[in-house]
Amino acid sequence: MMRKKAILITGASGEIGQALISSLSETSSLPILTLDLHPIPKDLLDVCTHISGDILDQKLLARLVTEFDFELIFHLAALLSTRSEFSPELAHQVNVDGTLALLQVAAEQSQRRGAPVTFIFPSSIAAYGMPDLGTKARDRSVKEWQWNNPTTMYGCNKLYCEHLGIYYSKYYQQLSASRPVMLDFRSLRFPGLISAYTVPSGGTTDYGPEMLHAAAQGKPYACFVREDSVLPFMAMPDAVTALLELASAPAESLHHSVYNVTSFSLSAADFRDQVARAFPDTRITFEPDLKRQGIVDSWPAELDDQAARRDWGWSPAYDLHRAFNEYLVPNIHKRYQR
Repeated sequence: MMRKKAILITGASGEIGQALISSLSETSSLPILTLDLHPIPKDLLDVCTHISGDILDQKLLARLVTEFDFELIFHLAALLSTRSEFSPELAHQVNVDGTLALLQVAAEQSQRRGAPVTFIFPSSIAAYGMPDLGTKARDRSVKEWQWNNPTTMYGCNKLYCEHLGIYYSKYYQQLSASRPVMLDFRSLRFPGLISAYTVPSGGTTDYGPEMLHAAAQGKPYACFVREDSVLPFMAMPDAVTALLELASAPAESLHHSVYNVTSFSLSAADFRDQVARAFPDTRITFEPDLKRQGIVDSWPAELDDQAARRDWGWSPAYDLHRAFNEYLVPNIHKRYQR
């Protein structure tokens, strides 16, 4: 049976997935196949084929391999950082075993078709682990290869999967008599992502967007980190753009397999002030959760994304001002006015 060429998006029901479906349906001639445990919005079903299923379902993956020839895979499915701390075994299964199974599929398809499958893997600031606040203040802007000492299961999963991707793209079957065609693995380390359209669920950087969504609904919010906690953030549209730009970058221009991308950094107090400008009646207090605070303190205040800017022209469209004034505040106003 002739396999159908396609683009695969796992974890497609989240906002990144939904935005990817919309963008790819306008720019790509290939059919889009989506995989998620949850349904996707009905208006997207016209532009993709959705399969409700588990990334850990080996029989499902085997069936997809017999039907489709994947040219491009966006592997978004993951259990996020806070949830992973409560269920570390499940996190390892979803985040590592699921990724390993999909890398194996991509490797085998690359060899069979004689051309690399492009495998895009969103990673995270959680891949870093800084030992104390003094080090975080001293080494404010962190490069990809610095402080790769994660303190969370999610961070360990992401860092290991980056290395798995590099292995499958450079060293898989390295002792075989003939050199096989390798997959093309490309990964992005994201900062905290802020969306106007989806409410956060299970991430440790969620205090920022949680402030916004609570204020827009007129609800009080107790922030789970200190006022002086600094992390990098990015508006969701820039995250989608980064994935698409990295996927389309010429392979010869890429000198790394893993790239930082970021937009702006600010403290929790600065975030509160931005929210208060838009929603003057907001009631935001700070009640640090010591365990989640410890995780935030281990993550860098800034990500150095010079490699991405140099190699494939990365540049965020939304700085702090545009992110709040043009994307977040107007769209969150509309969301809750309905």
